[in-house]
Order: sequence, then structure tokens, then C-alpha cells
Amino acid sequence: MAEITMRLPVARKAVAPSAPRGGEKHLVAPGDTITTDTGYMRGHGTYVDEEKLIASVAGAVERVNKLVCVKALKTRYNGEVGDIVVGRITEVQQKRWKVETNSRLDSVLLLSSVNLPGGELRRRSAEDELAMRDYLQEGDLISAEVQSVFSDGAVSLHTRSLKYGKLGQGVLVQVSPSLVKRQKTHFHDLPCGASVILGNNGFIWIYPTPEQKDEEAGGFTTNLEPVPLSDREVISRLRNCIVALVTQKLMLFDTSILYCYEASLPHQIKDILKPEVMEEIVLETRQKLLDLEG
Repeated sequence: MAEITMRLPVARKAVAPSAPRGGEKHLVAPGDTITTDTGYMRGHGTYVDEEKLIASVAGAVERVNKLVCVKALKTRYNGEVGDIVVGRITEVQQKRWKVETNSRLDSVLLLSSVNLPGGELRRRSAEDELAMRDYLQEGDLISAEVQSVFSDGAVSLHTRSLKYGKLGQGVLVQVSPSLVKRQKTHFHDLPCGASVILGNNGFIWIYPTPEQKDEEAGGFTTNLEPVPLSDREVISRLRNCIVALVTQKLMLFDTSILYCYEASLPHQIKDILKPEVMEEIVLETRQKLLDLEG
């Protein structure tokens, strides 16, 4: 018989919320009055009723000068030019691929927006169009950059840099886009022996750090060699750490993931997902981040 772990309910300690720089976040629910001052401008997630600015979504109030908006705690991805995303090919169409990127509408990757194998630079021909499924097919995971945003909110992607392209072996974790911190780079080789791509769209890819960068592949070849057990354990631990951080609503970036990984080392990989262990390691991570800021 399979082993079953049962736990009795216990009273949990109240965790004091950590105030970010610039004071504590002002959280609102739909219908809450944000301000009665008529001098503020209405931003995303707000509406005006009887000269009062009211929240239309649940989230944190953000003020930029006189502009007030509410950043939803749980939302679909809204693309911005320059964002790094991880997506899954859902359909191969004429001269384009449809990509699922956790947004309201499918994103588009044009044939003219990808590197040809070998990094060749030329116009795309009918032969290239017929060979599209050899490059990318349904179910393939890719990393890409947002090239433009259409008027209806759909996103156009490109993979013209060698750091983008088809993803090989690894683990995909889906989180809320609001929990991924915007940084200069979203590709991180962590010292623990694995790498992560923190997609702005909330798709996070964890994979073994490659020993050497293959720059001749053009982003279409994937390494299908068996992954050593030690690497699989590191990836599994990182995956569970990210789930713990998301459960406790802590922002995801390279430092927070690494601190959480270090805090989880005394525990077995499967135990990280236990609520009491999760709370303990995230509390330690939060304290380290506060010490770093201080």
C-alpha cells in the first residue's frame, strides 16, 4: 500500500506583513473608495462615481504623480514591448505560429521573426514555409521577446537572438504574472546548478545549466540526453521553492528564489510543499531579503 501522510490541524502563527520600501501597500477590493480627491487621474483598475475614485479590481493601489491605478493581484498577462516570455506553440498557420502566453488572446510568432537554422540571413521562401513544422510544431515550448502589441491586446513575438528559441528538457511552472519582478535580465544561471527563465507572462522554465552554449543551432535544436539524477533533484527543489514563494505571495526574482532554495536545504524535496515547512522557509527568505534591503 502507498504511504499516506496525515496531519492534524494546528494553529498557525500570524506572520507580520513585511512593508516594502516607501511604506505598506494599500490593498483594495472591488467597490472600495480609493480617494475622494478630484485632483487625481483615473488609471487601470479604477472608475469614477459621484466624484469618488473607486477600485474595479482587487489589488494594490499604485500612484505615479497624479495617476492612480490598481494592479490586480491575479490577472492575465498584458504584453509590453521588450518583455521576455515563455510560451507553448498551439497552432501552425500560414507564415506564422500561434503561441499560448497566458494572455487573453493567443500571441503570434511570424516566420519572418525567427532565426533560420545556422543563423542564415535571407528572405523567407516557399520552402521555408513548407518546413515550418520542422522548426516548431504544436506543443513545443519557446522563449521569445515581445516585438509589438496589437490594438486588441494580442502580442507579436520574435526569437531573433540566439538566447531565444526552442526549449529542451526542464520543468514549466505557471504563476500569476503579477508575482514576477521586472528586471534587466530574466535569464539566470543559478549557482545551485540549474538555470531559470522568469517569463514576464508568469511562465517560468527551470532547466539544467548547459555546459556550453550552442550558437550554431539557431534556436531550433534541443538536447535530449538523459538528465543526471543530481540535476533533476536540484530542478525539483527549485520548482517546489517557487511554488512555496507563490503560495506565500512573495515576488519572484533570482535572489528570492536562491534564498528560498538555501532555506529549503535542511528539508527533503517532497516536504517543502507541506504548509508548515513552506511557511518556515518563506519566512526565512523574507527576512534575508529585508536584511539585504536594510
